[in-house]
Amino acid sequence: MSSEDIPESPAVSRPSAADGPFGSRRTDRDEAPQYVLPLVVHIEKAAPPARTDALRTAARAVLVMLSDERSVGEGEWARAMRDWQDARIRKVVRRARGAEWRRASGLPGITVTGESAEVRVFPPVPLDGWPKELVKLQVSGTDLDDPEPPPAPVPGEPVLWLNPELDMSAGKAMAQAGHGAQLAWWELSETDRKAWREAGFPLSVAAADPDRWRGLTAGGLPVVRDAGFTEIAPGSCTVVADHPALRN
Repeated sequence: MSSEDIPESPAVSRPSAADGPFGSRRTDRDEAPQYVLPLVVHIEKAAPPARTDALRTAARAVLVMLSDERSVGEGEWARAMRDWQDARIRKVVRRARGAEWRRASGLPGITVTGESAEVRVFPPVPLDGWPKELVKLQVSGTDLDDPEPPPAPVPGEPVLWLNPELDMSAGKAMAQAGHGAQLAWWELSETDRKAWREAGFPLSVAAADPDRWRGLTAGGLPVVRDAGFTEIAPGSCTVVADHPALRN
C-alpha cells in the first residue's frame, strides 16, 4: 500500500484545532454531506465486556477499517471513507446482543475481538441513512465497568490517554478512543503505519493523572477536541494519542 492510498486530512495538526475534523468551530467540513462511522459493541447481559477492553477494541477497529484494502484506493468502501473524512469525523457506538448482534454481523463490516470485547465496525453511512439492522440498536446502555483494575500501559506501545476530568459513558469513550487512534494514524509515516498494522495494532487505553494530562496536551501529540454533540462541552479535550513515533 502506497502513501497515496491512505486518506489524509489537511485539518489535522498538533494539537488538533477547534476547527479540525472533531472540533466545534464551523468550517467547510460542515458544508459537505455528513457521514458517520458505525461501531457496534457486543454486550450480552450475562457476560458484558470489560470497559477498558471495549475502548481498546473500538480503537483497534477504527484502525483496521482505515487500513483495510477495501477502504483505500479503488476499494469498495473507499468512496464512503473519503466522503466521511471530508466532513466531520463522526463515530457512533451502539450495542447489540443475541439476534441483534447476529443481524449486525451479517452486514458488510469487520469484527475486531479483544480480550473480552467484540466490536464490529461498518463502512461510513449517511448521517440519516443507517441500515435497518443498525438503526434500532440502542446508543444508551453502554455503561461498562472493569471487574478489576486494568493493567498499566505496556512500555513502548501506543497509549490513548483519556482526560481524567471528564465523565463519559463507555460508548462515548469508545468513540473518543477511536478518534484518538485515527489522529495518530493520520500523522504516522507510511513506514510506521505498516509496522503498527503488521503488529496487529497494539495499544493501551488509560486515564492520565492530572499532572501527566497537562503535560500531554502541551507536548505536541495529537489531541482530540470534541464537537460537543453529546455528553460533554464543545471543545473539550478528550484523548491524547501517544504513539512512540510521534513523540518529540
